Amino acid sequence: MPEDDHFLHSRGRALEDLFFFKQDIILTEKKRQIRKMERNLKILSGISGITNEEILRKLTELDIRVEVLAILSIVPLIEVAWADGKIDDHQREAVLKIAESLGIFGTPIDRGLFEPWLRNKPPKGMVESWIFYMQGLCQLLDESQRRALKSDLLHRARRVVEAECGPAGTRSKISRRKEDALLRLERAFEP
Repeated sequence: MPEDDHFLHSRGRALEDLFFFKQDIILTEKKRQIRKMERNLKILSGISGITNEEILRKLTELDIRVEVLAILSIVPLIEVAWADGKIDDHQREAVLKIAESLGIFGTPIDRGLFEPWLRNKPPKGMVESWIFYMQGLCQLLDESQRRALKSDLLHRARRVVEAECGPAGTRSKISRRKEDALLRLERAFEP
């Protein structure tokens, strides 16, 4: 083998090694990013109650911060709890018990962050801000994504209404106010 051929052959191997080394680095980084996204999806799901993976991926893609998602998930609970203008100790405990059973605590939303909203009425405009934000977010989603987000975010609030007011058909004027609050929240998801 002439020296020029050997030189060319060794350069070819060096090029091949460099190419595959670079590809290995790229593949390793992609795997790391996928694992990170899967961890983030689990965290987002735990915080928000959203179980639809497509929605979680979309929220991640839109770079929705965890803190914002936490707020988006608890405002409906607070709104239906305060729908009749007051919360007594029984209602407060019912809401806290539901929140705990749904796994809200143990995420960045701990009891200490959530409970003050059940003692002091939220500031005027909080739910309007939630609705405004949700309407903007829904413009970035297709119809099936909006339905899934609505279902996942509002199921906890429905549980609060059911726990406090009993089954449909046996509800009082107070529960009608809570139902009206829930309907108002649901309208935020309309295009």
